[in-house]
Amino acid sequence: MSIDWTREIVAVTGASGLIGRALVDALQMRGARVLRIGRGAAADVRWDPAAGRLDAASLRGVTAVVHLAGAPIAERWTSAHKAAIRDSRVQGTALVSRTLLALPEPPRVLISGSAIGIYGDRGSEVLTESSALGQDFLAEVGRAWEGATAGIEAAGVRVVHLRTGIVLSPDGGALAKLLPPFRLGLGGPIGEGRQWMSWIGLHDQIALLLWLLGAAAVRGPVNAVAPNPVTNAEFARVLGAVLGRPALVPAPAFALRLAFGEMAEATILASQRVSPAVALAHGFPFADEGLAGALRRALGLPRP
Repeated sequence: MSIDWTREIVAVTGASGLIGRALVDALQMRGARVLRIGRGAAADVRWDPAAGRLDAASLRGVTAVVHLAGAPIAERWTSAHKAAIRDSRVQGTALVSRTLLALPEPPRVLISGSAIGIYGDRGSEVLTESSALGQDFLAEVGRAWEGATAGIEAAGVRVVHLRTGIVLSPDGGALAKLLPPFRLGLGGPIGEGRQWMSWIGLHDQIALLLWLLGAAAVRGPVNAVAPNPVTNAEFARVLGAVLGRPALVPAPAFALRLAFGEMAEATILASQRVSPAVALAHGFPFADEGLAGALRRALGLPRP
């Protein structure tokens, strides 16, 4: 479907995050009207997911919703923070779904955030959208997170669950944390480096979101990852090469477990070799299929 962006009214939660900021800019550059759903002063629509409050009247007329909000994962997981990770995603998604369903005319599509953590730690198994789901904490969160849209899906609204991998940007996420030691020549593989990393450049992440807004035939889970995942050791080697620095200093797994506990085991040390099977089957054109090119684009470096 071809979109006339000037007729689009797109509501976005998580608009202040790494992906949300880039998405809002891309939508506005195309002429769409954007409504930021949030709690801060910059929000166009106010909400409080924990209290179940969302200003429905301000959402009348929206044509699409992109729901990206959720508590950060990359912190030590106390019991309180684990509850915040789960509740912010499940309660927030349920609130968005209920509110949209009650509108006189619901939007044509809801793109709801999810993550490849839903597959659990799977070694070298190639994972597609039809693969079995995992059993650990993040997988259970993912099940409940995606399940919170059941009502609006049953009502016929097209829902896409965007299972996002490691998004490459120097402005946030994993790459922003890795750049300082790698630029000093102190980077290297994490643990034994055998765990698979399923990544996507921020450029392709935003392009995929825009494409999904108009891809009427696509619904359900969509893996937001590039077609060529790499092992952690290969990621370190390529990042070092792009920066012109050695990448030989390993980060011991035991130190990460000591510092971050369960979070390290479920994220930094977990292995997920994920394929964007749905996006490829429907013809989405990835700009960066290779890691080196994606890193060069992200860092503003010349590309061969």
